[in-house]
Formats: sequence, C-alpha cells, structure tokens
Amino acid sequence: MKTTTLTEDMLVHCVTASSFPEGVRQAHETLHALVPNVDRRNYFGLSRRDEKGIILYKAGVTALDKGELDRFQLETICLAKGDYLYIDVPDFMKNRPGIGQAFEQLIADERMAADGFCIEWYLSLGLCRCMVRMK
Repeated sequence: MKTTTLTEDMLVHCVTASSFPEGVRQAHETLHALVPNVDRRNYFGLSRRDEKGIILYKAGVTALDKGELDRFQLETICLAKGDYLYIDVPDFMKNRPGIGQAFEQLIADERMAADGFCIEWYLSLGLCRCMVRMK
C-alpha cells in the first residue's frame, strides 16, 4: 500500500448505478455515451455505504473545461485535495476481483478517513488505482 497526494480538489460528474454490483456496468456505459472519451479526461468509480449499509456506486468523469458538462445535469462530487492511500490493480479487466481485494485492504487501514469514498481511478485502459482518503 502506498500514499499519494491530490494537490487540488477534483470535481467529478457522476451517473449513479441502479444497484451494486449489478448496475455498475450500465452506469459507466451511460456516462461514456454522454461524455466523449478523450484521453485528457479522468474516469472514476466512486462507492461508499449509505446509512443502511447498502453500497452506492457512481461512475464519474472530470470536465475538460469549467461548465462543459453542465448541460447533462449530472451530480457533482468533489474529491478533496489531500493524502490518499492507494493500491494499483494492473490489467484490471482480467482481474476484476483484484479491485475488491484492494479495497478490502484499504478500508481495513486505520489511517482511512471514515467519511470518504472508495475511489477507482482509471489511469489507463489497463490500470485502476484504488484509493481512499486519509484522516
């Protein structure tokens, strides 16, 4: 497990999955249909448990320019600048269980902030960085 720092807040525009894990693929497909896939964009999966313990999942993307995605009226979540724990999952499409295993390790760490998201940051077609915010 490693640490990284976000030096600036990052606004992520999201489509909420109908359920977890069943609705995750559809949320990402909906998002990609709305927002053109451009190499400079950051794509995410954000998840956390609600007050009933149900996992809420959101597929997210960053805008290239301020206001660019406003017309879609997507929910916007701020990933706060600060320190994050992370585990990289290479070749995640062939190792999807690796994402869950990474988050099991991350959320067990006592340095994790209780109010944050579990963040899947898709850094490339083959690499998923699993992150949680630190206290």
